[in-house]
Amino acid sequence: MKAPTIDFSRKCSLPGSLVTLRPVTMADVSALHAALRDTELAVLTGSVHDRTEARHKEWSMAELEDIYRRWAVAEDRIVWAIVDHDSGEVVGESVLNDLDLGNRSCGFRIWISGARNKGLGTEATRLTMRHAFADQGLNRVELEVYDFNPRARHVYEKVGFVHEGVKRQALRYEGGWIDAHVMSILACEWADH
Repeated sequence: MKAPTIDFSRKCSLPGSLVTLRPVTMADVSALHAALRDTELAVLTGSVHDRTEARHKEWSMAELEDIYRRWAVAEDRIVWAIVDHDSGEVVGESVLNDLDLGNRSCGFRIWISGARNKGLGTEATRLTMRHAFADQGLNRVELEVYDFNPRARHVYEKVGFVHEGVKRQALRYEGGWIDAHVMSILACEWADH
């Protein structure tokens, strides 16, 4: 069977039982803007170097609108808003990025704010991987997760990501250094999962 043609310009919704992933629209930006104020989110994603910075670093609505407008038509990434079925609210984003067509691979990142421990991240990750492998025909998806985020690492392992190695002292945080764990999942592993 021939693999599908990889085309990240095709942006579609991915429905699940707990969440729906849908391409981000300008109507979603205010919810994403509010969610990005989550201090824990800023820390766990390595977006800041200390908690003080996390409380003061904020994207403007205009900056986010510009970013999401560009990403909506980008050919190297697909950015979905994660919509929680229970609340109907946008609670985060799931992203396939850094497409490498020649190697049929890309990166993955996800964040959820204010809706933790409900299985939303696990389902959103599974939906994203199904799209990467079954719909797009990728061979490999990789990510990095910081050492101080074991909850995320557990989700990735549950979905089938394999730990490949450690980028030592990859993030400077509150005067110390945090390692980043490199993880990946292959199409053959997804098929078995």
